[in-house]
Amino acid sequence: MSNGEKIIEANGVDLCVQTFGKPDDPAILLIHGASASMLWWEAELCERLAAAGRYVIRFDNRDTGHSTNYPPGRPEYSLPDMATDAIGILDALGVDRAHLVGRSMAGAIALVAADQYADRVASLTLVSTTTGDHDLPPMSSDFIEYTSSGGPNPEDREAVVEFIVGLQQRYSGPSVYFDENVARALAEADVDRTDNVAACLVNHFVIDTGSRIDFGSVAKPTLVVHGELDPIFPVEHGQALQKAIPGANLLVLEKAGHEVPPQTWDVFVAALVEHTAG
Repeated sequence: MSNGEKIIEANGVDLCVQTFGKPDDPAILLIHGASASMLWWEAELCERLAAAGRYVIRFDNRDTGHSTNYPPGRPEYSLPDMATDAIGILDALGVDRAHLVGRSMAGAIALVAADQYADRVASLTLVSTTTGDHDLPPMSSDFIEYTSSGGPNPEDREAVVEFIVGLQQRYSGPSVYFDENVARALAEADVDRTDNVAACLVNHFVIDTGSRIDFGSVAKPTLVVHGELDPIFPVEHGQALQKAIPGANLLVLEKAGHEVPPQTWDVFVAALVEHTAG
């Protein structure tokens, strides 16, 4: 472990966690999406939120980074289990309530946590996620073709890094914000600290996602954040999510794709700090 990372036991598994800021400040728990470790919530972003008076928590989901992993293709958990993991982290850190921020697949994790553990969740921020309605615009054909190719040999470090860089490029789509050097540095760091690369590449895509979410019953203050040029869930997905959740607000990140690039952090951080002030 380095840079303040530590392993905690939560929900019967080991999860790698890192915190930024003062524990007495309002807590923000950052939950990332499929196959992404805590590193994809960049440390600089976490530090900016902490400097704005927030206690920021990021962590490795199961099958990423240094957290508990399972045989490739055979994850012994469901998406609702991952929601319980998030609450278990709050327990381990002595946090009564937190503002949950879920990106992509983790938007569903945050929503399930808010439903199952309402008293522990102060607000929701749903980044680059979707209602899943079938009449919404589809994923880009380029992304579908790329991810349907079978993926890299998990034992070939360079091949895995190249695959992740290509994946990040497709997440960005037509956005001018994609920086290959930054993506490569993050991919290399992520691969080098991942205990089970093979599991990381596949397991989140084969888990049981649980029952469909009733968006109309979401009772937490909700901020929907979506990239204007998102090729995975086009911006109409974010608009539909905002309409489906009572009282939700929508922030569209101009020129951004599926990610939250540094060029958008001034706007994103300001909006998230305002949303988590209560």
